[in-house]
Amino acid sequence: MIVVENLTKTFGGRNLLSSVSFTVSTGEKVGVVGPNGAGKTTLLKMIAGDEPVSAGQVNLSEGELAYLHQEADVDLGRSLREEMWTALPLLTSLRDRIAVLEQGLSTGEGNLEQLASDLDESHDRFRTLGGHSVDSSIARVTTGLGFSSSDLNKPCGDFSGGWRMRISLAKILLRREAHLLLDEPTNHLDRASKNWLSQELAEYPGAVLMVTHDGEFLDRVATRVLNVEQGEVKSYPGNYTEYLRGKAARQAQLDVQADRQEREIARQEQFIDRFRSKATKARQVQSRVKALDRIERVERMTVSKAAKFQIRSSGRVERVVMNANSISHDWEDSPALLDVSLEVERGQKIALIGHNGGGKSTFLRILAGEVKPSEGTVNWSEKALRGYYAQHQDESLDREATVLEAVRQSAMDQPDGVLRGILGRFLFTADDVYKSIRMLSGGEKSRVALAKFLVQPSNVLLLDEPTNHLDAATRDELLDALGSYDGTIICASHDPAIVDEIATHVYTVENGEIALTDVRR
Repeated sequence: MIVVENLTKTFGGRNLLSSVSFTVSTGEKVGVVGPNGAGKTTLLKMIAGDEPVSAGQVNLSEGELAYLHQEADVDLGRSLREEMWTALPLLTSLRDRIAVLEQGLSTGEGNLEQLASDLDESHDRFRTLGGHSVDSSIARVTTGLGFSSSDLNKPCGDFSGGWRMRISLAKILLRREAHLLLDEPTNHLDRASKNWLSQELAEYPGAVLMVTHDGEFLDRVATRVLNVEQGEVKSYPGNYTEYLRGKAARQAQLDVQADRQEREIARQEQFIDRFRSKATKARQVQSRVKALDRIERVERMTVSKAAKFQIRSSGRVERVVMNANSISHDWEDSPALLDVSLEVERGQKIALIGHNGGGKSTFLRILAGEVKPSEGTVNWSEKALRGYYAQHQDESLDREATVLEAVRQSAMDQPDGVLRGILGRFLFTADDVYKSIRMLSGGEKSRVALAKFLVQPSNVLLLDEPTNHLDAATRDELLDALGSYDGTIICASHDPAIVDEIATHVYTVENGEIALTDVRR
């Protein structure tokens, strides 16, 4: 059980979270939602003990806690199998001790009787703690998250950032702690892995507290939803769809109560104003003044602002925008793309789908000119202006730069007044533009990265998972902007809205090959 009591977090004299209290019971699956910057990640960090609290306390009962951060926590030099074993340090230590003792017995060095006794004791403890089932558990979890059996022998450094996040998630699931804190666990998962994880968490025996903007995922897993907004945390029973209904009903109820109260207050104020100067009514006037002072005003729900922006192409491009001819590429000895060809015409909105590791990100990096292919050529039309948004674009931000400085780096000499206007549409107003990047939440960093990307002139957008880390409102705004964009888009995404509602052409990239799956219009 996770018990949060009167938790408060203050930044720069402002309460990010104010006297927050809630309990997550054993077996509960609780989703944490809310706009970027509301304090969701900070809340998880305080519960985990990674962030100091300004006031209040957190208590855990009946077991330990495991915490999935938004950054991968892996040793790049270890194989995937060995990295998974590190999630179980006691069993790993026993396994290594058994190997040392067996080596000592085989060489005949030392007190053989003592070595044999120690070996028997270590074997017994290893078996009692479930050591013999670890490899099968590793295989189950890694397979569920999309790894192949051969991946277990690869160094973690061979995997991309998204796959490293999967390794971090797999390690936490392997530990089977009583309490799980998961910060954006689905951001780097394809549909098959999400389906597996939703089933895994739904059946998980412990308490799960997860921050995610993925409403479909929460519909499958959550038994309750906590909405973090305006410094408060409100609890709603049920999954994400039930939360939306409950929040709308609560808002409607508060509006009715506030309207009724405001009418009554207006009636009393009218009486006070009318008879204030009449001595015969003085007692009644004073009585009503005091009554108004005692009234506890009904507060309507505050609707958080959403980012507002448009994306316009810069200049008209030729009919054939790009030709990729027989592209092949290897990462060291591992083939990523095999003889891929693609022609893109002006105005097409292309979605690249397929499992992670199939070659989508590699293909986009080649199209963006960031990677030179092992074989083949990419020919862009003369008037094509490419803008590339990488899957981990926010990680390339200078952590010590301010928000304004970060965007200014891509602004093509636009004055600060214009940049501040743009940042205002991304919800960075007043002194927010002087915050350093390291102080921002994951979602806020994504908004900075998006603003930095969009200030560059372009008529072709190359996008790699652009909706990752965005809250629901900002994601919806981006989807609307992409839907009305008058340029050309090539986008790798697991987001069903991009694939189903925006794409004119859908290509599957799988095992290094590309195939046209659907033409929408």
